[in-house]
Amino acid sequence: MEGRGERAGRGRGRAERGRGRAGRGRGRGREQGQELGHPTHFQQPSSIPIGRPPAQRWVPHQPPPALVRSPAIPVQPPSSTPIRGPPAQQPPPARPASVQSSTSHHAKETGDKLIPVTRPDKGGTNAVRSLPIRVNHFFVKFKSDNIIMHYDVDIKSEAPPKKGSSGKIPKSTLFMIREKLSSDNPSKFPASSIAYDGEKNIFSAVELPTGKFKVEFSEVEDTKVYSFIVTINLVKQLELQKLSDYFSGKLPYVPREILQAMDVVMKENPARCMISVGRSFYPHQFSREDELGHGIIASRGIQQSLKPTAQGPSFCLDFSVVPFLKPVPVLEFLKEHVNRFNLNDFKNFRREVEAALQGLKVRVAHRRTGQKFTVVGLTSQETRDLSFLAEDLEGKDSPKKVMLVDYFKEKYDRDIIYKHIPCLDVGKNNRKNYVPMEFCTLVEGQRYPKENMDRYITQRLKQESLPPPAVRENKICAMVRASNGPCGGGIIDSFGIDVNKNMTVVSARVIEPPELKLGGSSRINVEKDKCHWNLVGKWVVEGIPVDRWAVIDFSAKDRYNRLDPNWFIPKFIQRCEKLGIRMKEPLFYETANMFAFSNFSVLRGLLDQVSKKARGQIQILVCVMAGRHPGYCYLKWYSETVIGMVTQCCLSGPANKASDQYLANLALKLNAKLGGSNVELIERLPRFEGEGHVMFIGADVNHPGSRNPTSPSIAAVVATMNWPSANRYAARICPQAHRVEKIQNIGGMCLELVEHYARANKVKPQKIVVFRDGVSEGQFDMVLNEELLDIKRAIQTENYRPTITLIVARKRHLTRMFPHERNFNGNVPPGTVVDTTVVHLSEFDFYLCSHYGTLGTSKPTHYHVLYDEHGFTSDQIQKLTYNLCFTFARCTKPVSLVPPVYYADLAAYRGRMYYDAMVAEAESSASAASSSSSSSSSYGAWLDERSYRWHGALEKENMMFFV
Repeated sequence: MEGRGERAGRGRGRAERGRGRAGRGRGRGREQGQELGHPTHFQQPSSIPIGRPPAQRWVPHQPPPALVRSPAIPVQPPSSTPIRGPPAQQPPPARPASVQSSTSHHAKETGDKLIPVTRPDKGGTNAVRSLPIRVNHFFVKFKSDNIIMHYDVDIKSEAPPKKGSSGKIPKSTLFMIREKLSSDNPSKFPASSIAYDGEKNIFSAVELPTGKFKVEFSEVEDTKVYSFIVTINLVKQLELQKLSDYFSGKLPYVPREILQAMDVVMKENPARCMISVGRSFYPHQFSREDELGHGIIASRGIQQSLKPTAQGPSFCLDFSVVPFLKPVPVLEFLKEHVNRFNLNDFKNFRREVEAALQGLKVRVAHRRTGQKFTVVGLTSQETRDLSFLAEDLEGKDSPKKVMLVDYFKEKYDRDIIYKHIPCLDVGKNNRKNYVPMEFCTLVEGQRYPKENMDRYITQRLKQESLPPPAVRENKICAMVRASNGPCGGGIIDSFGIDVNKNMTVVSARVIEPPELKLGGSSRINVEKDKCHWNLVGKWVVEGIPVDRWAVIDFSAKDRYNRLDPNWFIPKFIQRCEKLGIRMKEPLFYETANMFAFSNFSVLRGLLDQVSKKARGQIQILVCVMAGRHPGYCYLKWYSETVIGMVTQCCLSGPANKASDQYLANLALKLNAKLGGSNVELIERLPRFEGEGHVMFIGADVNHPGSRNPTSPSIAAVVATMNWPSANRYAARICPQAHRVEKIQNIGGMCLELVEHYARANKVKPQKIVVFRDGVSEGQFDMVLNEELLDIKRAIQTENYRPTITLIVARKRHLTRMFPHERNFNGNVPPGTVVDTTVVHLSEFDFYLCSHYGTLGTSKPTHYHVLYDEHGFTSDQIQKLTYNLCFTFARCTKPVSLVPPVYYADLAAYRGRMYYDAMVAEAESSASAASSSSSSSSSYGAWLDERSYRWHGALEKENMMFFV
């Protein structure tokens, strides 16, 4: 919902973004722990040069030198070194991040490919003060003479797959097979010296026999034995000496295979002792303090990754909380989860029970088995009426009818107590398998969807997920030392790996906040500790007069949350006037019902009526809602793409309170949407003090939720339209293929924005800085060699070649900072920068915490400069990024993410709302029988860019209606 102003979005110092949006969750877990890539199919060693002579910066007022084309760096040759023993040896001394080889600030080319630019200096020096901090990176020592044996493992069932079955073996079964292989042959396959990634790779500290091995085990008692053929082949001997050579500068490429192997080794003990969910691990046990209610628990686990840093290999571990279903008997779960559930009145709860249990995994208690069953549904009959035909195993007699109740008594000596309720159907491949509910228990580790949680549980989970910094730090250290954690079980010891159990100590710097300008040429200095400023007695820089506006009150017929227009409207006008935004009385005030959001034809007619009544000249329509509603998406889509009308929504509850801060935040959003300027920087941004226009571009992709297999991803590109203020943005959005991260039309969108800039300013920008959000380190090559080149091909001409800098901004990482000296909230202050020790060995990256954390532990943003034609120093790019964070239109404090990326995220999410609105309208207009097929068959229509195109009036004026 809009109207949250200062509390809106990411500028709240929250540990996670947690905005509850299907799009932003996006399955972007790809970034978590993916610094090393996926170990299933190893990549070729990186050809990033590490140990070249110092960078030579070109003189700023001269044309930048041409890109230097260097010969391709040879790939890492396969090892043929014989297996040696592991004599102890000290690892090479860690080097600080320092200036590396480069002939310019451009990303260099190897062969025909660009590679990330190297750090131009030894890190920044500008600071108002230094700040000793602890970072959740744990230094990893290793024996450089050791060898890790890498084996390919292929596991197949000896029996051919059944008809209709893919034959794919579940991951849990693969782990059981590997464990059985070790228990059957402990001398040949010692469990303490083996790490398995759960798919195709085994890493061993000792030499293993190769060939084919038969593994037999039974998942279920009194059933046949399952046989599997395990084929093991040696892939490579990984010499840890090469890792030492890399960190000492002797090796010009990252030995990525070795780092991936060590990463798998460090995940082996958690994989054995904990519940694996994605790339995270959670404990099997839970306590009463974990309970959130309704049969849901907050499970506290770990996320981890191993990454190369300036100090050497760093093991990064963070605290993670997810909602799980309680692993309790099914009937106990139903009593907690289904409101007012009564076992004696089951018929009235059947629909809710089936919805709650369908798709969940259960174990059965009437027989000893590790097998898990998936609930398909409920039986149509009660348990006492269920029967089946039992075949004579000898084939002498014809099948006879057997009652299920009698079968359980004779076969398992179990009396069924609750005969008046249905059984669970846990069959598969269209085969029935009925089990009484009282014999079923929910399997542990089943994640509960956050979108299904009520407000109370959501709030409880939020509290658990956002512990204060001191609590989070203690939990992280305890997890590193835990017996079921990455350092327990003695596994890493077998590989000659040792982890320092203390966090890395780093000397951070706090850089000075910028001076800001408000209306009336007033110069303000931000508050020292929080870097906030207030608007009491102050004006915005440029307030757009609001002469033609109207109000639709959707709460007018609500019994409890009805707006008082005679209170809200005058107070809102008065607050706008105090901020320098001249506002007349609304043209009209219309009443409506929240029902309109559930009936698109009604809502569409209402909006058409308002537009007609205002003769299409309305500046903004304020929509007051009694509560949040999915129909909000349709209101935005129809008004912004069909009518061409800017809207501002707010809730009647806070509107009736009409607090000064709330009305000010609402006014800031309204002014930004209409083209006003709320706050500006006084000084020019670093490196751009001279002549020439500069454009800042932000790019992001919004992916559908993990449970949505077909919806398109939505790409968005935004760009500044003014200079030197650089606080007005235009946006373009475009749908693309499902879950594709590469922005497929980034060149075309950037060209449109450059042309709009030229029309607005009578000149094209000579300098462009691109901030790209949402990509992992494994996707840097795609951004550099596909997206960047697409931008250049689109906008460059014979007479127009702007200089470009490309920076990736990442929030989805595991790094956290804890100051030695704690203030009252325990977080690092705004402006905290780290660019040594825990950053990349040679590339141009830094961590910046630009916001004041009020909830949980502040998470810094990780910025990585990939390409630079402007010759930024560390101080300059850090200061530029930090200063931009003060220009976000919706609040009076610096935000946690640089605004070009923040706005791109908002624009992409607006595109997601448009998609949801179009799908909802299509389904509401289709018959119930054809709605699903209509939705799937029209997938191509959802990829039509014209459906997401803003109305010409909004696009022409480059309105910031998406804020």
